[in-house]
Amino acid sequence: MPRIDVTQLRDLLDAAARITVLTGAGISAESGIPTFRGPEGLWNNHRPEDLATPDAFARDPELVWRWYDWRRGLVAKARPNPAHTGLAALERRHAVSVITQNVDGLHARAGSRELIELHGNIWKVRCTGCALISPNTDVPLPAIPPLCPRCRLAVRPHIVWFGEAVDPYDYQRSVEMTRSADVFLVIGTSGLVHPAAGLPRVAKTAGATVVEINPDETPNTSLADLVIRDRASQVFEGLNLS
Repeated sequence: MPRIDVTQLRDLLDAAARITVLTGAGISAESGIPTFRGPEGLWNNHRPEDLATPDAFARDPELVWRWYDWRRGLVAKARPNPAHTGLAALERRHAVSVITQNVDGLHARAGSRELIELHGNIWKVRCTGCALISPNTDVPLPAIPPLCPRCRLAVRPHIVWFGEAVDPYDYQRSVEMTRSADVFLVIGTSGLVHPAAGLPRVAKTAGATVVEINPDETPNTSLADLVIRDRASQVFEGLNLS
């Protein structure tokens, strides 16, 4: 499908009472954060799928934490791009909810407030003993693995790993946000990771206008009422929302 003028998107957004946005790795890749599925996602010849699992952490927590220490260093250097800041600016004009599959915290740093981090946050840790969730922004980590500030047992990243379920409360809120939307934006997501991959269909069934912003075709393309084959940062620069 040929690229469309962002005027059509602007008109849709201006007419919407409620906008819900689903974002994936593509929006963060534009800030320089490697995606899991690209070759740059490899670390010391390890695939993310071999490290971001409960079994990997049980087998070698130090290895897993050394990988996350590397990832956190990359994320710390990244900055929200015009798509992140554009969504935050849109929230100042409209009722906007953002559901992200990304764990980098860039939406929050850009100023998005109505935000669900469906897969967790790389700057939070969860104790393997007392289950305390606490912030941890040390880069690099002074000790690996880091310890719980309350009980001093090892902590793990507060991230949903391969083979784990997302928090049911967060997912239910995501479904409610999706069903209430007049316009549902799908930005930079492969459409392959469930349960988030099912949200565009939930939106479509509920009567929302679905807009896909992605340079590549995805399983969401057939559901979309409007497809923009471009990078999200360029689209939001064109919208000039700030």
